[in-house]
Amino acid sequence: MKKRIGIVTILIVIVLAVGGFSYLQLTKNDTNTTITKQTKSKTKATKSKINLVALGDSLTQGVGDQSKNGGYVGIIKKKLASSYDVKVNTSNYGVSGDRSDQILDRLDSSKKFQNKLKSADVIVMTVGGNDLLQLLQKVVFSSSSSEITSSLKAGSKTYDKKLNQLLTQVRKYNTDAPIFLFSIYNPFYVYFAQVDSLTNSVQEWNETSKETISNYGPAYFVDINNLMSHGQYTTKEEQAKLAKDDAAANSQSKLTQKVTTKIMNESNKNLNKYISTDDNFHPNHLGYQKMSDKLLSVMKLHNSWFEK
Repeated sequence: MKKRIGIVTILIVIVLAVGGFSYLQLTKNDTNTTITKQTKSKTKATKSKINLVALGDSLTQGVGDQSKNGGYVGIIKKKLASSYDVKVNTSNYGVSGDRSDQILDRLDSSKKFQNKLKSADVIVMTVGGNDLLQLLQKVVFSSSSSEITSSLKAGSKTYDKKLNQLLTQVRKYNTDAPIFLFSIYNPFYVYFAQVDSLTNSVQEWNETSKETISNYGPAYFVDINNLMSHGQYTTKEEQAKLAKDDAAANSQSKLTQKVTTKIMNESNKNLNKYISTDDNFHPNHLGYQKMSDKLLSVMKLHNSWFEK
């Protein structure tokens, strides 16, 4: 409970101090699983087997998934098998808490990781949230708003450089397999719907990642920001209601008290039905299902992965 309150408090301080935020934590497990399933509605793949390699942070590891089946990796494996007449092998290289440079270090030091990438038909990634979280923790106690703003801008450029380095290495081992990069999202939106700067900051971070990934084609951005941030609040009316509820808490102390009270009183419940109640941060099983649905829809649009 103290950990959850601490994360929210850091978020509040950053948002009110500089008007910018973004989140995320992010993901190990090397599991190779083969699934075959026959249905009349399947599309016949031209390959007999698909190798999917997932790398990243806690979202790839599957933190928060009550089923303990690897989050979106376990789910997309089944979805592909039920949609295409093909065997699906998955390898999960997600480690909770990893920044982009740490993912790169693991790749550089592991021959097994490298060989898995070489044989991959599909590469899926979650990265960036921990880089941003680390940056926020460094600047949160700065006394100067301009200094915080400057640090965030510099941090964004640093992350872009690190993301390029990671993608360059991924392409070193596999030049052809399509890469699908998930966006980050704001797990606290339902508590801070009125704070536009928070929403805008996450969006700006995603735009940087989207632009960068486009240089490593075939590569595609899987945008889950609105999906996971808004949760079940899908209409403008519902979102406006959330923002209106936040309007009364217009100071840092009121905002802190409000969110802390909500979390303490709803320790087994999150206002966002897609977010885990364990940490109010990562997706739960339903959230990972939603992520996988989005991933599958993008994969179907760009389906060179199952062609010879």
